[in-house]
Amino acid sequence: MKKSKLIKILIITFTIFFSYSSYSAEQVDPIKVNWSFKGLTGKFDRSALQRGFQVYKEVCSSCHSMQYLSYRNLGETGGPEFSETEVKAIAASIEIEDGPDSQGEMFTRPGRPSDKFKSPYPNVQASTAANGGAYPPDMSVLVKARPGGSDYIYSVLVGYEDPPSGIVLDDGVYYNKYMIGNKIKMSAPLLDGIIEYTDGTEATVDQMAKDVTTFLSWAAEPELEERHRTGVKVIIYLILLTVLVYLSMKKIWSRIDSEV
Repeated sequence: MKKSKLIKILIITFTIFFSYSSYSAEQVDPIKVNWSFKGLTGKFDRSALQRGFQVYKEVCSSCHSMQYLSYRNLGETGGPEFSETEVKAIAASIEIEDGPDSQGEMFTRPGRPSDKFKSPYPNVQASTAANGGAYPPDMSVLVKARPGGSDYIYSVLVGYEDPPSGIVLDDGVYYNKYMIGNKIKMSAPLLDGIIEYTDGTEATVDQMAKDVTTFLSWAAEPELEERHRTGVKVIIYLILLTVLVYLSMKKIWSRIDSEV
């Protein structure tokens, strides 16, 4: 009796183990991209940031908010660095609900640089209902909130493909080999030529995915370049301090040795 129970336990254990192994084999590691902003001296590509904002504005902003960004951030040093005129024009192209006015009524007005990025939906419930029950996450810190960061976001954007044979997806669900679980409720947002870049760059899926990922990476860490500069200064300072301490100690010990 005990032997049969032991056999059953072993069978269940091996079944769970091999099921987990086969599931894990379906997960694909994110594509490693040589981002310009990585590393101790990394910097954002200004052109990529501006193109990335265009991708967000014309594609992503219809579903995803960026509640922690203001339009004026687009002109700040270390970011896309649009000119003051461009920032004002970008903000003014958006209608913002404001009020109440003197009559107690809400009204719309052109956006100002100080306004937060406009959300596509008035609340979470409205966004969930409009997207088949799936809530489109805010993109302000999306890169920081996902394991794999920039590489993961880029990989998901380019990872849509037909499901392998034997995998059946529900309506409104799509196969993505880089997505956790390989299933996603968002259809492929990027298609070749879906937008026309203002700088003439060819709008391929790969190019748009890299540009918007760069923009989202900046949005998640707008002070990244300043931190890198500070880090380099600290390292140089510590090196110089170490050299000075070494030379001072060497001089002190040389005097002690001579006296002895």
